[in-house]
Amino acid sequence: MAKVLMKGNEAIAEAAIKAGCTHYFGYPITPQNQIPEYMSKRMPQVGGTFIQAESEVSAINMVYGAAGAGARAMTSSSSPGISLKQEGISYIACAQLPCVVVNMIRSGPGLGGILPSQGDYFQATKGGGHGDYHMVVLAPSGVQEAADLVAEAFDIADEYRIPVMILGDGMIGQMMEPVEFKEHEGRKLPEKTWAANGWKDKSRPRNIVNSLYIEAESMEEVNRQLQEKYAEITQNETRVQEIMTEDAEYIIAAFGTTARIAKNAALKAREMGIKVGVIRPVTLWPFPAEAFAKAADRVKGILCVEMNTGQMIEDVKLAVNGKVPVEFYGTTGGFVPAPGAVVDALKKLKEGK
Repeated sequence: MAKVLMKGNEAIAEAAIKAGCTHYFGYPITPQNQIPEYMSKRMPQVGGTFIQAESEVSAINMVYGAAGAGARAMTSSSSPGISLKQEGISYIACAQLPCVVVNMIRSGPGLGGILPSQGDYFQATKGGGHGDYHMVVLAPSGVQEAADLVAEAFDIADEYRIPVMILGDGMIGQMMEPVEFKEHEGRKLPEKTWAANGWKDKSRPRNIVNSLYIEAESMEEVNRQLQEKYAEITQNETRVQEIMTEDAEYIIAAFGTTARIAKNAALKAREMGIKVGVIRPVTLWPFPAEAFAKAADRVKGILCVEMNTGQMIEDVKLAVNGKVPVEFYGTTGGFVPAPGAVVDALKKLKEGK
């Protein structure tokens, strides 16, 4: 199939349709507005359902209902909108339902601005809603990867009955790059025998979708099931990209679009005689702790570069367990890190400043 020049938001929307998404519920907020706009045109063309909900709270609860009936359902928003969806996401996680949530992060806190940020890392990876739960969080670094990961997101969601988040930012949502919608082989997924989609087969009990457990024993059992599931996902679905790490003496840790800048900074540093590699978590949860733990045995230091005030750095520090210095360079407000500034931060790390 020929490549098409598309915005990241539009590529994500088209990839969702090709992945079999039949129900989309959303509410407009910059910088992800092209997703609901695109879905509003395309979903009717493929026999799907598009609803612009009256609020983000309504949208995520519509996802809850559609996912509970066994449909492939998706919503998208940007930072403040995702905050409003957190209660519903926690419900979906407890009910063990599959869905895909897209967050194109904007700068914050508060209503903030419409420029790119990575300030929602904690919210996405630590469970922004209440209770002990996780989402699988995928962080693409380009438009093609964003499209590819959407199909994977739906498959992972269905296989493990878990919400999956595509975590991008305003930059990846608005940039235009060539994208090819590849044939996705997909996984061998079990039938959704749990779905509340009618009780025609009277040989089985009624399916009940629920996230309310009054008895302590019942709530404890649900949490036990979830933790077993999370351990399995950590074992099977952790993804990471390592760039020029074989001989690296220093590592830049970065995710999403910032990792592209980190790669340029690493190349510049190598021109100056500093051997630098990049470790890019593709899954922010589960976090690829093992890759950083192994790197800590052979490098002299790690620099975390993020578009926030320092969030992923906590997971990196936990992974290396004090074996090597871990420093931070970040930007906020919508400023994008410049490769030269990252190199300067690397020099300070090298000099021990």
